Amino acid sequence: MLTRQAAGKRPRSEQSYLAAVWARLRRDRMAVLSIVFLALIAVLSLLAPWLSVHFLGHEPTVIDLDHNFAPPGSGHWLGTDEYGRDVLARALHAGRISLGIGLTVASISMTIGVFTGLISGFYGGWIDDVTNAIIQTLLNIPILFLLILLSLLMRPEPPWLAFIIGITGWMGTARLVRGEVFSIRERDYIEAARAVGATNRRIILRHVLPNVSSLIIVIAAFDVAGGIMVESGLSFLGVGVQPPDASWGSMLLHSRTYVTKAPWLVITPGFFIFVTILSIFLLADGLRDALDPWLKG
Repeated sequence: MLTRQAAGKRPRSEQSYLAAVWARLRRDRMAVLSIVFLALIAVLSLLAPWLSVHFLGHEPTVIDLDHNFAPPGSGHWLGTDEYGRDVLARALHAGRISLGIGLTVASISMTIGVFTGLISGFYGGWIDDVTNAIIQTLLNIPILFLLILLSLLMRPEPPWLAFIIGITGWMGTARLVRGEVFSIRERDYIEAARAVGATNRRIILRHVLPNVSSLIIVIAAFDVAGGIMVESGLSFLGVGVQPPDASWGSMLLHSRTYVTKAPWLVITPGFFIFVTILSIFLLADGLRDALDPWLKG
């Protein structure tokens, strides 16, 4: 009975650490506000199909030329576009794609980057030399032009676009993790683990990876923001998300002609992009301080 109860609980040291992290994070008001805003955007985006029909009363793809360029008002909270489509409904649906791409990019980039950084930093030697050569070679390739070329050739759907961005953006993560692992592998507790016969796999998973987890969490937040920004940039250039799908970046692309005639078409997606990216950066900064209090001295 006692064994079962103990198995269902986290160790007290882990509980106290998580409680301390949460206590430090709660004291950062900007980080808390960022969490609230990001949660709100995520929920609204996930519920966009239901909200469009039952709350806003407008489908994002329904064309109504009799009410095109309608200014923000009671009928359309954020106005309509050149085809009479409700801007708020489109922005919420676009959030599903933009946030989905950001999360997918971060997942791919973190998976490749963290694995590569761990192996390269822990083993060193020729493995590190080969890995570092590959990273340096890829970093010297103009990634933006490569992304534009791939997008032009493939015209990918949002999942494939996220895959392309993620597969070409893991190098920075690998370098940061590699540098941290270089420092950790020389510490006394690693030598002690080796002395008692722990395998390299166990050392990496039980001792090295937990000690770089705070860095990984912060990098993951920045990767989500980076994925959203790259997708927005590609879509704004016309080589990202293609109609009938819409993202915040593609909404900006199609509204740039109407800046003076219908400024709400630019303000709405621009606001969502700006505040979402700002919130992610503020949250990442708060997480960095909360996970590593020594940074504050």
